[in-house]
Amino acid sequence: MTATPHRVHRIRPLAAALALAVGSIVAVTAATGTAAADTQTCDQFGTAVTPGGYVVQNNAWGTTAPQCVNQVGDGFELTTADGSVSTGGAPKSYPSIYAGCHYTNCSPGTVLPRQVNAIGSAPSEIAYRYTGGATFDAAYDIWLDPTPRTDGVNRTEIMIWLNKVGPIQPIGSKTGVATVAGQTWDVWKGNNGGNDVISYVAPSALTDLSFDVKDFVNGAISEGLATPDWYLTSVQAGFEPWENGAGLAVTKFSARFN
Repeated sequence: MTATPHRVHRIRPLAAALALAVGSIVAVTAATGTAAADTQTCDQFGTAVTPGGYVVQNNAWGTTAPQCVNQVGDGFELTTADGSVSTGGAPKSYPSIYAGCHYTNCSPGTVLPRQVNAIGSAPSEIAYRYTGGATFDAAYDIWLDPTPRTDGVNRTEIMIWLNKVGPIQPIGSKTGVATVAGQTWDVWKGNNGGNDVISYVAPSALTDLSFDVKDFVNGAISEGLATPDWYLTSVQAGFEPWENGAGLAVTKFSARFN
């Protein structure tokens, strides 16, 4: 496997983001943040709001090849995912669903950012559907920062890889194993030049997971990558495809902060 430099999702000015959003979404009321029906977006950074108040993002940040996502309930399907990039580099995109704030786009009614020590628990649930003919990982992105920022790249990124297909690996190097959420994970640590990354990699593919986000956050704290007074800014889940990817889907997602 070759080391994979990490990506920075969706770097662009807010004005451009708003311009791209206009006309890219069908059946979403931007002013109220409510979704009237399932939605398709093919814009590079198009988004849609789900009935549960999460945000689905196309987020084709590393490719100009066609990519489309269908928001379906509190989930999405990657319906078009053309092209490929070298498995020795960063993935071509991160189609995903999230709660919280991502480059100033916050999910409706979110309580994030919130200090970790002010969160009693943060239950999250995911269900994936996989397809053949693609090189990808299926992963959570959990972002932490010493400030309650809603824009830009946070200081620490926690990744949870439920599945990986092809010659890809997380940032950095394997440093050990850990048991979190009733599962054993290979632990990788590194830095992509913009932020620290700790990755928990399932030794074999998982199709679903129900867990407390704080368990993984506490793991990052124990590794010295954050402190309890830092802020949790977003919880995201989706796919990082390197090659193809049409048919990959998140069929269920939830994230709550108690």
